[in-house]
Amino acid sequence: MHIDAQVVKALREKTGAGMMDCKKALQEAGGDEEKAVNALREKGLAKAAKRAGRAANQGIVDSYIHLGGKIGVLVEVNCETDFVARNDDFKDFVRNICLQVAATNPAYLAKEDVPENMLESERQVIKAQALNEGKPEKVIDKIVEGRIEKYYKENCLLEQAYVKDEEITISELLTDMIAKIGENIVIRRYSRFELGEGLESDSSGSCGS
Repeated sequence: MHIDAQVVKALREKTGAGMMDCKKALQEAGGDEEKAVNALREKGLAKAAKRAGRAANQGIVDSYIHLGGKIGVLVEVNCETDFVARNDDFKDFVRNICLQVAATNPAYLAKEDVPENMLESERQVIKAQALNEGKPEKVIDKIVEGRIEKYYKENCLLEQAYVKDEEITISELLTDMIAKIGENIVIRRYSRFELGEGLESDSSGSCGS
């Protein structure tokens, strides 16, 4: 099947995959761009899984200041080589992670970082709420797990919807970047600072004497 070069180019710009990979994906998908995108993503997932165990000792620390200095973010993202750390696509990815943290203020990086005692407490609260709402006993466990998943999506960075494209999660964005760059990439840690956070408000507005 003949695939127009402009269609291949458009898919490459959309996915970041190589020209030959895009052409092959389009041919296999019968020219259907959406199917080709899904096929390339599946291949990317497989490649990313193979790279997951490789050491990522390079990378960058980036910062972002928002709202005239009222919110600040520091993020460390690791990769395998200094060459990739200087790559513009990698730098853009790190900057977008900074923007995500600034916008959503995630409490944890990943599901695994949520303390088990906190999860158990959350489960008990959700169960009590469901019972109070009159939900049948037999569906309570399913309701609890569903709301726990929602909690993860709201509070764990990797599970959150990407603020620039809510059709994908940060985890999927990371996987796509690994496939595109060709190295293991790890979002290692972040800190978010908000002006006055944790301080009690002084309604008098005085600075003391």
